Amino acid sequence: MPAERKSLGEILVEKKVISAHQLEQAQKEALKTGETLRKALVRLNLVKEQDIISFFEQQLNIPYIDLANYIIDPKILSLVPEEFAKERQIIPLFKTGNIVTVAMVDPLNVMVLDEVRAKTGCIVEPVVAGESEIKKALNQYFGVGTSIDDVVKTISSEKLEIQKTSSEEEISPEEMRLAAEKAPIVKLVNLIVMEAIRGGASDIHIEPEEKFLRVRYRVDGIMHEASQLPKNLQAAVLSRIKIMSDMNIAVKRSPQDGRFRINIEKNLVDLRVSSFPTIHGENIVLRILDPGSVLIGLEDLGFYPENLEQFKSLIDKPYGIILVTGPTGSGKTTTLYSALSTINSPDKNIITLEDPVEYQLQMIRQAQINVKAGLTFASGLRSILRQDPDVIMVGEIRDMETAEISIQSALTGHLVFSTLHTNDAPGALTRLVDMGVEPFLVSSSAIGILAQRLVRTICPDCKEKIAPSPKLLSELGLSKSGAAFYKGKGCKSCNNTGYKKRVGIYELLLIDEKIRELILQKASADTIRKAAQAAGMKSLREDGLRKVLDGKTTLEEVARVTRID
Repeated sequence: MPAERKSLGEILVEKKVISAHQLEQAQKEALKTGETLRKALVRLNLVKEQDIISFFEQQLNIPYIDLANYIIDPKILSLVPEEFAKERQIIPLFKTGNIVTVAMVDPLNVMVLDEVRAKTGCIVEPVVAGESEIKKALNQYFGVGTSIDDVVKTISSEKLEIQKTSSEEEISPEEMRLAAEKAPIVKLVNLIVMEAIRGGASDIHIEPEEKFLRVRYRVDGIMHEASQLPKNLQAAVLSRIKIMSDMNIAVKRSPQDGRFRINIEKNLVDLRVSSFPTIHGENIVLRILDPGSVLIGLEDLGFYPENLEQFKSLIDKPYGIILVTGPTGSGKTTTLYSALSTINSPDKNIITLEDPVEYQLQMIRQAQINVKAGLTFASGLRSILRQDPDVIMVGEIRDMETAEISIQSALTGHLVFSTLHTNDAPGALTRLVDMGVEPFLVSSSAIGILAQRLVRTICPDCKEKIAPSPKLLSELGLSKSGAAFYKGKGCKSCNNTGYKKRVGIYELLLIDEKIRELILQKASADTIRKAAQAAGMKSLREDGLRKVLDGKTTLEEVARVTRID
């Protein structure tokens, strides 16, 4: 706030945006019509609303907030009464400590700032937003309830849903668009997304059933049902998500992909959206891409010191190929991004080929696979080699052509990272040979294989000591021997699951001379495994059991992800 508490009009005159006469003219008009000075200035064409917003931003350093891409927590909205917010044209956005950030039409209105301060008991930090944006946000958020159930009740009572439920094909795109833009529908979708992000979900599944619309979240790798919405809301909810994702709402029989970005409590979150036609309507999955969940250091992934030191030594090498293996959802992308971030520096040229590019990394050239345009992993790799790279990351090796070019790149002085879908580290080597890659190329280029899984960690708030079943101990090859075992009892903090967050378990295979000889001999994965274990490699199960004995996870989790019968 400036030391001199000047009004918007005074500052516009002082900065020669308008004249004193024009200000007087606008003030008289505002007094006559009862509208704000800002609105009068815009209506009289003395200034444009965007010019006023730019003026606040550039001249007064008051940030502009695009409310169209903002999701606001209902608890924050409750800081001020609805009538007060609508009358003063303000909307609280988020609260950090004792500071509440408020979007305002006129952030220089000292009286309103003082009133907000008095009502909230907080220091007020104003940001500017368009008048129409604030009005739309106020209509969407206030008076519609603060939970998914409340919003559904409001929609039902006001009969805002699309009534045609026999076939969505009968509903015109215009009908769907109108329904999707109604305030309660907008708020319903916003709440679904907000609850998922707050609950630590990685995916949101919107699943049409015969008689209702199911909403499920994937949290820590496990699916949980969040709510069941009435079937007559299906068209409006799905259309709203498709509009946000820039999809074609008229297309319902073909899969589509989209993406959108939202702002929640000062944090930007990307969502990748996929639609797929089913017999009961379009199934939509939203993948939540939170940069904070992937851009973490290698030290925080769950490596034990010896594996961490060995893996760091691998990624510091000037050339060779490093493969990360595991099923979908096992954390391979996080590991690769963490590795690239660790070695990223001004003296390295790092280029990636991804499908899709999930997170953007500073100072790294990232390319998105586009098969229709002819950009495949194989063709992209050929082009990358003409870009003078030091490090190359290939999202996935899916065929022999990509495998051979990746290996040739590693043999010609490049460090190459990629992924394979195999159950363990030794299996990656035999998979490459099975693809048709010559064994001598595999043995000459591969320097390390990392297999991984993610296990849920015990909730610290309800962790308790237990006596595991003798049968499970026997299956895992453990004896009681005085070891302590723990499990989460289930509490509010972990949604009564007993688990909170996940950590990696790893199997790191270093390619030494013995392993190279076995590759040349086309040895089986089992033979390679025995040789690696003799040289000190710990299996996924062994790494997991060590985390069990450290009290980080449970026997059941290790059994689940390592496929023990």
